[in-house]
Amino acid sequence: MDLRRRNRLLAFLLFTGLLVFALLVGKAVIAQDWRTASHAPVGLAPDPAATPEAVVQVYGARTWGWRGSFGVHTWVAVKPANAGAYTVYEVIGWRLRWSDSVVAIHARAADARWYGNAPELYSDKRGAEAEILIPRIDAAARSYPYAGEYSAWPGPNSNTFTAWITRAVPELEADLPPTAIGKDYLSGSIVGAAPSGSGVQLSLAGLFALTASGVEGLEVNLLGLTFGINPFDPSLKLPLFGRLGPARRELPLSN
Repeated sequence: MDLRRRNRLLAFLLFTGLLVFALLVGKAVIAQDWRTASHAPVGLAPDPAATPEAVVQVYGARTWGWRGSFGVHTWVAVKPANAGAYTVYEVIGWRLRWSDSVVAIHARAADARWYGNAPELYSDKRGAEAEILIPRIDAAARSYPYAGEYSAWPGPNSNTFTAWITRAVPELEADLPPTAIGKDYLSGSIVGAAPSGSGVQLSLAGLFALTASGVEGLEVNLLGLTFGINPFDPSLKLPLFGRLGPARRELPLSN
């Protein structure tokens, strides 16, 4: 088999695999009823009643409906020292139906399911380190420049918002997954920091992006489909599938 045929076969197999995965995941997600879907916490966040130290965490979970085959919804949760509850910062697109801002800053479980879908933890900071970061996270959230607009693709959306915060607070060292469509959205600029706030990114309105960072590794975004490899936290990054590899380093395995 010549090289051209082999490359075509590999491309066909990859496309077929992604399509089958989308159909399987999409069928499971669409089968949910959003009105009765669970929002129960999954145990990734420490109990605020038993945790006096400050906590900052970054999460993401598959979105509801067919979009969950392709993307995740992300958010940032904070708990100052001795606070009895978490404050969650996130963007919710349908808020524009009754509000002039998509930004939601509210008390809820940090690790709650997103319409039945279990969240994944991307960053976890605690103690004095977390306490210092909380005011900066709050300031970044309140200065989000796209509060009056929302677009699921290519952005600005909930992942654009989370990336806005993680760029402003690079100490979070959050490696948002390739399924966080919208994280590469840069309006009015072509070159900027990677979504983690480290390294560099070249982005054309989130439709095409190149990212090189000590947190993300190397990523290529083509029309919202992100491919990448991270040699620093060994993993392979693929559209639909997300991050493939061992557990993220420096994250707690359990509470």
